[in-house]
Amino acid sequence: MSSLAGKFGIVFGVANKRSIAWAIAQAWHAAGARLAFTYQGDRLKENVEELAGTFGAETLLLPCDVTRDDQIDAVFAAVKQSFGRLDLLLHSVAFAPREALEGDFLSTSREAFRVAHDVSAYSLIALSRGAAPLMTAGGSIVAMTYYGAEKVIPHYNVMGVAKASLEASTRYLAHSLGPKKIRVNCISAGPMNTLAARGIAGFTDMLKHYEAHAPLKRNVMPEELGTTGTFLASDGAAAITGQVLYVDCGYQIMGM
Repeated sequence: MSSLAGKFGIVFGVANKRSIAWAIAQAWHAAGARLAFTYQGDRLKENVEELAGTFGAETLLLPCDVTRDDQIDAVFAAVKQSFGRLDLLLHSVAFAPREALEGDFLSTSREAFRVAHDVSAYSLIALSRGAAPLMTAGGSIVAMTYYGAEKVIPHYNVMGVAKASLEASTRYLAHSLGPKKIRVNCISAGPMNTLAARGIAGFTDMLKHYEAHAPLKRNVMPEELGTTGTFLASDGAAAITGQVLYVDCGYQIMGM
């Protein structure tokens, strides 16, 4: 039997076929889970619709701006109507205004700070609150983070601070939801050539740096993130919650 057979999940954050969220969604589907997807705005709807359609024409696809509580409520109402319950949630959502990633961190505006934290960190709380009543038999919530949450990464700026908030939120949510047998964890992935990553100046140099300095002398592959996401979603990780799991070919352990 597949490790996620009979489980229902929802995926937030697919933008295109290069998305980490898509790599994990494919792995969850292959492991037997039935999934719903959300998309941010009409600009991304066609991409997500095409990808989700490969899982079957009946795959649930819903609009969701994670800064709007009414849209979040509508998503979980639709999931309840279609699935009846929920077992898995993937949070792969992050955003900061471009100017906040290009300049000096000292120049971060109040509005850029607010937006980055609202979209990238608070949304995990809001989505978890919506999902929890549907996770009647327990569940697994997985969020995506990055090493810039704990160390300075040039040009990552306010996004690094927002990811630090996301990781702290993961720990507090793990404590809040633990009595309901809902686990909350983060995957800290090495750099991937995603739509979001291409917005970071010097990203190509970052890939080369990781490959040169990580113990495994390479960058992480999408399917490896999928495997890790499946593990955290499965009963094999039943005693793991509130953790940040580094999937970066060992880069995080290096001092120099």
